[in-house]
Amino acid sequence: MLPSQRVYQLLLLGTGLGLGVALFGSEPDRLSWLWIALFLTLVWDGVVLGLAALDSYRVRSHVVEITRQPLHRLSIGRTNPIQITVQSADRPVVLQIRDHYPQAFQAEPTFLQATLPANTKQELTYTVFPSQRGVYSWGAVQVRQLGAWGLGWHDRRIPQFQEVEVYPDLMGLQALSLRLTLQTTGNIRRAKRLGTGTEFTELREYRTGDDPRLIDWKATARRDRPLLRVLEPEREQTLIILLDRGRLMTAQVEGLARFDWGLNATLCLALAGLNRGDRVGVGVFDRQMHLWIPPKQGQAQLNTLIECLTPVQPELLEPDYLGAVTTITRQQTRRALIVLITDLIDKTASAELLLAMTRLTPKYLPFCVTLRDPQVDLQAHTLTHDIPTTYSRAVALDLLSQRQVALATLKQKGVLILDAPASHISEQLVDRYLQLKARSLL
Repeated sequence: MLPSQRVYQLLLLGTGLGLGVALFGSEPDRLSWLWIALFLTLVWDGVVLGLAALDSYRVRSHVVEITRQPLHRLSIGRTNPIQITVQSADRPVVLQIRDHYPQAFQAEPTFLQATLPANTKQELTYTVFPSQRGVYSWGAVQVRQLGAWGLGWHDRRIPQFQEVEVYPDLMGLQALSLRLTLQTTGNIRRAKRLGTGTEFTELREYRTGDDPRLIDWKATARRDRPLLRVLEPEREQTLIILLDRGRLMTAQVEGLARFDWGLNATLCLALAGLNRGDRVGVGVFDRQMHLWIPPKQGQAQLNTLIECLTPVQPELLEPDYLGAVTTITRQQTRRALIVLITDLIDKTASAELLLAMTRLTPKYLPFCVTLRDPQVDLQAHTLTHDIPTTYSRAVALDLLSQRQVALATLKQKGVLILDAPASHISEQLVDRYLQLKARSLL
């Protein structure tokens, strides 16, 4: 039994009445009146606590039914909804519910409150925010139900134990899949083409603004109206993604490890490639090639990538860029788009990365993707008013300057580059890939 707020109010009221009785007596009989006041206060408190206990006990005859909806795979770095179903009995109820979610998660709100009429079912929802991948255990659901008199809470635990695995950003993959599907079926107007494709798909009537060079003059002569050849980017090309899991990828950026942002971007890019008909392969490396998934097509390849990449964690090891690139070029002899997702500091520290990427040209199309920390940008562009923060800003500015020098060197060597905040890298990487496909650069 847990007393409600009303019980404490009644106890304070009894104490106040006792003090009034004690002060009511005259000076000669003051001690007697004090004993009377104490007796009355104790009787009052006993009655109130007894009624509260009885009120809590009576709840057992009409307890609510609590069920947590089965938990499926959760997405890292997302607010994942958790639903709890409440079914009231033949009386209205007031509830406080706390679900024993993993302590490593952030939850909002931390406990639920509800007031239900009799014989009513209601869905209650709270959200959890996982910041690390892995397997986590949910405990019991703790429920407090207020008695009919509002004096006592009946407290109990309902066993709802379950283990749930936290995956990469599956919610982002679902949103991206819908976007790519709508673009493919034409429900969303496609962005203006920056170039032309190489595969003929269909003929359509010429419209104002179309490229006259794409007019099919033979078909135009036969149909007696201008017809245009529609060209799509070539399908069944090869996309290889190299994901660094070395020392720099262990740093925390906006609540997640830089590696987790890179892993989310890897799966998003793989989904886009498979959606466009390409063969997609993924390699994860540090000092050696830790994991290699050969290029394949189809939805089954995406499922394989998710299952194989989810358990991988970053390590405090220096990556061997040359070894990773050499391994891939031995596996993939035909031309392919090779995307390396990593981070860099300056030209000197990233000399091996620069050498490895330039070795891919001109046979392959190398694409270097670096995950920037927005906090460094913020510190570099925030005005300072004291010496310590000025020194910090100077260091941030120097880091950004050295980073730009390294990226410029890569670009001069014919390497495609994308340097974006880690939290926005997935969207920008997919957009750049779709642009490359539209331009038929591969």
